[in-house]
Amino acid sequence: MIVYFVRHASAGQKKLSPKKDEKRTLDTDGVHQCTQMGRILSALEVSVDVVISSPLKRATQTASLIANEIGHEGKLHTENALRPEAKYDHFRDMLRKYAKFEALMLVGHNPNFSEFLGRIIVANGDRVYIDLKKAAVAKVESEQKKFVLQWLLTPRLAKASADASVAEGSSAQALSQNGAGSGREIRAESSTGRSKKRQPQAALTMRSRPKVSRK
Repeated sequence: MIVYFVRHASAGQKKLSPKKDEKRTLDTDGVHQCTQMGRILSALEVSVDVVISSPLKRATQTASLIANEIGHEGKLHTENALRPEAKYDHFRDMLRKYAKFEALMLVGHNPNFSEFLGRIIVANGDRVYIDLKKAAVAKVESEQKKFVLQWLLTPRLAKASADASVAEGSSAQALSQNGAGSGREIRAESSTGRSKKRQPQAALTMRSRPKVSRK
């Protein structure tokens, strides 16, 4: 099983009323974070069988926006086990409920989401703390009956990749305009001469596993 942990994106200031806070929506930065993160996940060819979110508005918005970017057309599931006050036992029961699926995307909140991630990747009862920033995505995969953290993609990295893509696109457009008279097309090619799909620069930085601190 593959599990993608996604913390909800930026949603402004917490509201004093719990009921109003549950309906708090993403702010402009949060929407941009979801778009950027979703596009990187799409470029990495991330595909999931089911998307599961906390029922809180900021989480369901995050789930919907990212799911749209990766081309997921399934129904959005909501589970109380992903609410901010949920306990780890509830979370494990939820995972068992969806055990028939090969790839899950879970969207939740801190502080318990970082706790869930840290606890699921240790098998001896110890704990590690992994800092999940808002809109961050962590990929966890089961290997020999235990879960292993494969990579952690932060919003800063997503933004850097998006900025680099824009700069690269601008440079390519300028070069194309300068060479328009010769009718040449600018593109990346492999040694065989075929066009080669470019991956975001961010993807190239995720070969090593992220550092974690034991707590």
